[in-house]
Amino acid sequence: MTPEIVLVLVVLAISVVFLVTEWIPAEVTALLTLGSLAVTGLLSHREALSGFSSPAVVTVWAVFILSGGLTRTGAAHIIGHYVLKLGGRSEALLVTAIMVSVGVMSAFMNNVAVAALMLPVIMDISRRTGHAPSRLLMPLAYGSLLGGLTTLIGTPPNILVSDALRDNGLKPFSLFDYTPAGSFVMIAGVVFVVLAGRHLLAKRDVRQESSAPGRGDVVKAYDLENRMFQLHLAMDSVLVGKSLAQIRLRSLLGLNVVAITRRNRSILAPSPSEKLKAGDILVVEGSVRRMREVVRWCRLIDVRQDAGVKSLLARDIALAEIRVSQTGSLAGKTLNGVDFRRRFGVNVLAIRSNGRIRKLGFQDEALVSGTLLLVQGGKDQLEALQGSADFDRFERASMSTLIDTYRLQETLFSMKVPADPVFVGKTLMETRLGDAFGMRVLSIVRKGAILAMPKPEEVLLPGDRLVLQASHDAIETLKGLEGLQPMEQPSQAMVTGLESEEIGLMEVMLSPHTKIAGQTLRQTRFRDRYDLTVLAVWREGKAILSDVRDLRLRFGDALLVHGKRSKFSLLGQDPDFLVLTEAAQESPRREKMKVSIGIFAAVLVSVILGLMPIQIAAVIGSALMVVAGCLTMDEAYRFIEWKAVFLIAGMLPLGVALDKTGAARLLAEGVVSLVGPFGPIAVMGGLVALTFAATCFVPTSALVVLMAPIALKTSGDMGISPHALMMAVALAASASFMTPVSHPANTLVMGPGGYRFLDYMKVGLPLTLVVFLVLMIVIPIFWPLTP
Repeated sequence: MTPEIVLVLVVLAISVVFLVTEWIPAEVTALLTLGSLAVTGLLSHREALSGFSSPAVVTVWAVFILSGGLTRTGAAHIIGHYVLKLGGRSEALLVTAIMVSVGVMSAFMNNVAVAALMLPVIMDISRRTGHAPSRLLMPLAYGSLLGGLTTLIGTPPNILVSDALRDNGLKPFSLFDYTPAGSFVMIAGVVFVVLAGRHLLAKRDVRQESSAPGRGDVVKAYDLENRMFQLHLAMDSVLVGKSLAQIRLRSLLGLNVVAITRRNRSILAPSPSEKLKAGDILVVEGSVRRMREVVRWCRLIDVRQDAGVKSLLARDIALAEIRVSQTGSLAGKTLNGVDFRRRFGVNVLAIRSNGRIRKLGFQDEALVSGTLLLVQGGKDQLEALQGSADFDRFERASMSTLIDTYRLQETLFSMKVPADPVFVGKTLMETRLGDAFGMRVLSIVRKGAILAMPKPEEVLLPGDRLVLQASHDAIETLKGLEGLQPMEQPSQAMVTGLESEEIGLMEVMLSPHTKIAGQTLRQTRFRDRYDLTVLAVWREGKAILSDVRDLRLRFGDALLVHGKRSKFSLLGQDPDFLVLTEAAQESPRREKMKVSIGIFAAVLVSVILGLMPIQIAAVIGSALMVVAGCLTMDEAYRFIEWKAVFLIAGMLPLGVALDKTGAARLLAEGVVSLVGPFGPIAVMGGLVALTFAATCFVPTSALVVLMAPIALKTSGDMGISPHALMMAVALAASASFMTPVSHPANTLVMGPGGYRFLDYMKVGLPLTLVVFLVLMIVIPIFWPLTP
């Protein structure tokens, strides 16, 4: 074994570990793999970057755009509707119609796009027919995966395998070379799911959403009944006349005010600007225990304006002024949006722009170049700011600047921690003071020592004095919370009466094209943008009801929103979200439907007749989709799965390195020595089994890149047809049924279907065995193993 083989195998092992564990995004792993191959000299710089010019990569992103054109013009939607009408109300017929229709569409469109397109349709069918979504949505995902096996453009692994053949001087697969074997696999998969697979799924109707007023399905599904109670506003409360935004129940307590009862009249989904009146009864969703706890500590706290500016300083903590650079990345963004505290490790105490100083309430305002930020931070953090391209001025703040210019002392208060279980032993994060009315805990004075910039995990001790930055109005409002008295839980009629003709509940998911995955609702300013309240998040079979505003969103999450029905369409028009009801979806460009179908047909015909290679035809077709107005350029960028593009482009050089160094031959010899004595069928079976197992953890595109050189070397060593082995690897890689994370289509239906991890194993494992048996039978028929 040469040093080059050892080195490339080390790179391979590290890459696989990162792909499986997802410690960093898969596409970042791919790019680091690419870089390591160039840095170590395993590949030349040109070879390391060859993935970005690969015909396979070009074909993949161009097919995404073609698929997007069909989606935006409603062509695929119409096809799906017509086919699903054949299903009627019978569950078996519906499952058959769903799988066949999405399978046919996935043969020519991106399978995740097909699943996302048909998801609201299936949810509506579920509501009309009474069948639980869990009985229909997994067949939707599996049907899209099975359909992708039937053509060259049905799924990226098919394209990658064909390109690998071309790169090795062999005849690549044509558009319909996958169809014979893929069709048998698809038919067998549909038959299995219809006859046996669907019976392995629970009748779990926890995701049903209703657009009709008076329905309580969603309330029960999310267990909202046990999290709803009433608050009575006393006649003499200092909160009278203040708006819901000012009393900040959502930020301080995680409470959502879903209705206000005022003089026997209900105000559903009140806006943040709604002012409270004496005697109001607030119907809220959240933790009544948390509310009673806060009322208690509101009675205990002793807040005084006796904190001086010196209490913000410590041995290693200082204050400085920094200026937002015109060429940096902060202009036009908000402090919350960029997660400033986490990113730079400093507190922003005030901002100064155009002669105006803001000491409170500026976290969600867009920054402009030239704005001065007064920051509090440690020595190392402040030195890092001096060298940052985001700032073009740095100056330590003198005491006179803090007192005379910023008048910082006017917003500083101190609060003594009482010897009470409500506070003692709790962390700053648990008190939620950092969210209360714009308050921030800047330091803790403990036994005469100053603990500046305490971490959220800092545990409070009796006698601690917290130095807060807040307004007089905020302190007054905080004390006034004790006037909000928790009452008994509201009646069932009130709970289920959260909806009316104008107000409703709706579920919405992150779309496959979202840009907000990894962000929180607070960072996206969800409430401000859509005037809707997120009551809960459904993730991996469970409802998350607490602190959803600061929960980092993931692809596959479903959000339960409450508000005006007229606002639902805003979410339907936003490409970041996928609404689970057709009525709120953005209207397609039906006037361009015939044009999009014509462009797509022209691409297929030119490839079938051999007039041009598929990558060229797909690029021209995608450009024509934009030129003809079937979709805009921004939409075209959205429809491209950039994660897949970068993953493929970054991992392709690793396949080249495996081949160039002889590592692929070494691995192939290992396969041959292990299963070779049992014949070509056993060799193919071993490669297929290995591929099936790896799809549970490794992204399919990356897996094919790694398996292709091994399959090609194995075919050469044993005299087996390379086309047979490559066909087997491609079809096995795309049949990713066993886990929710093995394919984005599986992840997409997990939330609305209410599925758990084991649900995928119950159906996916036997389905994988069926596909394995079919592949072992049909591939040797259509692609003989030996010449």
